[in-house]
This record gives sequence, C-alpha cells and structure tokens, in this order.
Amino acid sequence: MLQRILKTSTVLVAIIVALPACTATVAAPEPHGYIAHPEAQAFIRDMAARHDFSKAELIAIFREAQRREDILKLMSRPAEKRLAWHEYRKIFLTQSRIDGGVAFWNQHAGILDKAERELGVDAQVIVAIIGVETRYGGNTGSHRVLDALATLAFDYPPRSKFFRGELEQYLVLANEENIDLLSTKGSYAGAMGYGQFIPSSYRNYALDFDQDGKRDLWNSPMDIIGSVANYMHQHGWDLGAPVIIPARVSGDSYKTILDKGLKPHTAIKQLQQAGVTPLVAQPGDALAGLVTLENKDGPGYWLSLNNFYVITRYNRSPLYAMAVYQLSEAIRQARELSIQARHD
Repeated sequence: MLQRILKTSTVLVAIIVALPACTATVAAPEPHGYIAHPEAQAFIRDMAARHDFSKAELIAIFREAQRREDILKLMSRPAEKRLAWHEYRKIFLTQSRIDGGVAFWNQHAGILDKAERELGVDAQVIVAIIGVETRYGGNTGSHRVLDALATLAFDYPPRSKFFRGELEQYLVLANEENIDLLSTKGSYAGAMGYGQFIPSSYRNYALDFDQDGKRDLWNSPMDIIGSVANYMHQHGWDLGAPVIIPARVSGDSYKTILDKGLKPHTAIKQLQQAGVTPLVAQPGDALAGLVTLENKDGPGYWLSLNNFYVITRYNRSPLYAMAVYQLSEAIRQARELSIQARHD
C-alpha cells in the first residue's frame, strides 16, 4: 500500500474522521491541496469503499495534489484543434525528428523486430508514435501526473467524468507498478512514459515485454516498444497494409461522406461513384473513409483505411494520425538510404 506517500505527508486525523458531503464545487485552499474540495471528498469516500485504500492514505495523497491553472489553459486549446494541417505538420516532420527516429530504430532494432514479429505492428509506426509523443523519450512531460488528473477530474467540467476515471486508474496503477505518486511527471492530460499512456491505457495495454515483473514505460526499451505495439495490435493494426492514400474529388456528392467519421465505412467503388478518385489503386470492395486536411494552397483529400483509423485510436485527431504516418514513412526512407549508403 502507498507507504511512500504516507511518509511524505502528515495525515490530519480530524479530517479522516469526517468527510462532509457537499454538492457545491469550490477551489481547494492551496496549503491543503484538494482535500477541501467537495468532489474530491466524495471521490475519496468512493475509492475507500471500492478499492483497498484507507481514507488516511487517500487524504495524504490529495493533501499534496494541487490545482493547476496552466493545465486548464492547455486543455482548452490543444494543437490538434487550433492548427491547420500545414501548420501542425511542421512541428513533427522535421529533420531532427526523422534523424532521431533512425537513431532510435537502429539502437533498438532487435526489440522492434521482435515487436513486429510477435505483435504484428510495423516497426516504423512504433518508432513514429514514440517520436511524435515524446521525441523518443526526450520530453515525457513536465506536469506532475497527480496534479494534472486531480485538476481535470475536479475542476474541468467538460471532461470531469472521464478524468475522474483516469484518476481512479492512476491510483490503482501506482500500487500495481510501484509508481511514486508525488514525483511522477507526464503530460498536461496525465499521459506517461515514452508512449504517453493515460492510466487506463497503461493498465490495459502496457506489456512487461522484458519479463522482469514490472511494466516500466520510462526506463525499459522492451516494455516501451512492446506496449506501443500491443496498443496498436489490440486495436486492429494490419501488418504491412496501407494506411492512407491521396484522392481527388469532383462534384458535390463527396461532401456527405466527409461527415461519416474516420472509421472505414464505404466501399471504394461507391466512393468513386460519389466523385472520389483514389490516386493509388485499391480494390473496389475495400472500405475507406474520406479525410480532408488543410494545405497552404487549400484542402487536400485522402482515403483513410483501417490502419489510419487504428492510429486515431491512439489519438483521435486525423492531424495526429497523418503526422505519425508521414513521419513513419520519412524515417523508413531515411533509414533505408543510410543502410544502402553503408553498403555502397
């Protein structure tokens, strides 16, 4: 049980005895973290009832959790919502990130081969996801995960239910994997490690790929790579299959298809009848969705296939998925050229 947390925080006995029920939401006083927040108090009661936590442990934890205004601001304006594709692309399709991907692949080629072979996920995509998420571990986040999840769980009404669930998962995960709640840092949304797993994803998809008894997404290359691969595998990645193909549109019928979502839903032959022409040949009965991304000179159109949809299960934004795909291709091509140059 969370002994390390209890050693770092003085438990207030009077607060343990009675956690008053209250429905109004107020900001927690800074010196006492979130223990004075009525929704946090309800959460503590619920966690103590449903999990193997004592109120003393939970109060010690939430006495340390702090509301973070910067997290609330970041949550309200993510890059995926405020940037056009041609602006977003420039963040990730850089020479340094491509070179970093080649270096990461070369350094961990054996592990990536194992993940590709055993889990059926292309190595280039595993590398690109880690590259987009954290620059291959160079930036795994600067926000304390406890603060991020508590702030979003109790003071961000649009998604408070979701983040309350993630906070619950994080406390359970900390026990399972011996994670230090008071020092562990991640993204402003509480994502952790090289692959930026939120707590529920960590618990459900992280693998002990090196079989040392612990799933470590910060320090074990095998666990990091295996876990990203397993996430993609569990969501239906198809090894070696195409991801997305460029298309041309004509007329107006195609516009109704844009509203049907990213999951492949329409046979390509039907898309063609609606004025959508694939620029790379595909079987007529293959299913696809239609995606538009804003280039500098206007909208570009793409047919999203199953593997593109799988990437959006990691992050729902089509901008993110396209960045991962294009970065993966750039890394693969650069690595092939470097291998060829060494052999010439």
